[in-house]
Amino acid sequence: MNFVLFGFILCVTSGAQQAAVFRGEISDSQCALNVHSLNKSHEEMLKAKAGAAGQTRASCSLYCVARLGGQFVLTFNGQVYHLDNQEMPKPFVGEKVRLQGTLNPKTGVIHVEGIDAE
Repeated sequence: MNFVLFGFILCVTSGAQQAAVFRGEISDSQCALNVHSLNKSHEEMLKAKAGAAGQTRASCSLYCVARLGGQFVLTFNGQVYHLDNQEMPKPFVGEKVRLQGTLNPKTGVIHVEGIDAE
């Protein structure tokens, strides 16, 4: 009986996700996932939409989210993490950050608990 109970507890606790710190840049899904980019950057948008997308990574991300259906994401070394909270990242767009949250490994979405500038 104890063996069965132990196995049940192990299964329940192993499914729980742990909060972690993720480092990277707050960007937008359009540029980070090559929707409007050839190299996962803002270069094409800043050249093609000169003026409209602004002249910085931050202005490009804000443009892509507001006008092109993008979402804020966290990028790091070619990885793109979707964020469940789209309000918290706004003040940090284009910046390197430390993001506290829990990654759902099945969906690749981070449940955002906090963000600090790096």
